[in-house]
Amino acid sequence: MSVDQQDAIDSRPPLDDEALARLDDYLTAERLGEETPDVIGVHGYLVALAVAPRTIAPQRWVAELFEGEPPFADDAERDDILGLLDRLKSNAGDILELGDWIELPFDTELDEDGDTAVAIEDWCAGFMQGVFLDEAAWFAQDEAHVAALLLPFMALSGLFDDEPEMAELVADEQQFVALASQLPELTLDLYLHFRVPPEPKAQSSKTKSNNPDKSAKSGSRRRRGGKR
Repeated sequence: MSVDQQDAIDSRPPLDDEALARLDDYLTAERLGEETPDVIGVHGYLVALAVAPRTIAPQRWVAELFEGEPPFADDAERDDILGLLDRLKSNAGDILELGDWIELPFDTELDEDGDTAVAIEDWCAGFMQGVFLDEAAWFAQDEAHVAALLLPFMALSGLFDDEPEMAELVADEQQFVALASQLPELTLDLYLHFRVPPEPKAQSSKTKSNNPDKSAKSGSRRRRGGKR
């Protein structure tokens, strides 16, 4: 991507205030029901789709987001809303592809009213909804590493509060803020994990041996006892 393209992404938010208001009005309309996430939750969901190891068809992720076919007043509204959602997802992908952190739609410093904590929870819940959409693919490569990267998202999402260990991670306000501050970096780490091939392991002298049986046994010992 050229320098001009990078500057354009860095200097321009994905949606202007008017477009964001239109999307927010649509998502909060009574015709959608109470289960539809707000614009912050939707942003988390779309960022997860941008991070995901494989592309999900729009028909599928739209149906999952709205729990079926979303209602639209007419074709113009349909094109507008779906276009805004796609712009949010594409913008997240462009930023991550540059190796930059995504600017999240909330401040990680908690306020007295608790609005920030709710926003963080909603965003993480939306992100996890995107993960659940293709969970097998997310954990197909180095499951333990991906699980460790996703742990803050899971703990902050409020979806796992019935698990004592998960609830304990966010019981303390300082720990809550610390986890939330990691989200941009972890999002990029996940994106890179799925796209940057792992470095090849160095071959030992035994592996290079001309004795195939000896080399196979050496490799077997490394797979059983070596670190992943």
